[in-house]
Amino acid sequence: MSPSPADRFDDIPPSRGRVGAHRAENPRFGGPGLFLWAAVATVVLIGAGIFASLVAQGRIVLFPEPAPTAAPVDTVAPVVDTSYTVLVLNGTPEAGLATRVKDELVAQGWPESGVLASNAGDREFPTTTVYYAAAEAEAAARGLAGILGAADVVLDPEYPLPGTPATQLTVIVGTDRTAAAESDDGTEIEDGTEIQDGTEGGSDTAP
Repeated sequence: MSPSPADRFDDIPPSRGRVGAHRAENPRFGGPGLFLWAAVATVVLIGAGIFASLVAQGRIVLFPEPAPTAAPVDTVAPVVDTSYTVLVLNGTPEAGLATRVKDELVAQGWPESGVLASNAGDREFPTTTVYYAAAEAEAAARGLAGILGAADVVLDPEYPLPGTPATQLTVIVGTDRTAAAESDDGTEIEDGTEIQDGTEGGSDTAP
């Protein structure tokens, strides 16, 4: 049989891959690669579920409210006002403390008749305290506390006591001003004049 004559189709090189619509599957999306992507997606979904659960339970706050700032507390400036009558009560078993405090106040400008010394009903009062009965007396109470070194200033409508002037401050001398307490601080103790007074449940001990 004689060979066929050569034509233009004899010049087409042989194909090394598939030709037409039926191409081979891309190997990048199969096998281990597909498993890895599936594992990553699973981890992401689980993490998102846990996060959403914590948000729903309130354990995670997405937009926390700012903490409220505390309002500034106005502090009344102390004023030394010698027009106030001062009742000094000895709240310790040591005799003469109220009298010593009275002498201190007289030395600071109070009139002798404007400071009363007596004994308190409680003879184991721990901390020297200045009491005032109305808000308008706070400045004078703080001024008095500054002179005495009193640790506490307290608003108490129980003071002034019955039969005493309305414009009165009350000082209860505590055991922090006894000879033992002050000697521990290295403070020299001076002897005071002892007097008798029955005010505020006083005793036979001099105030």
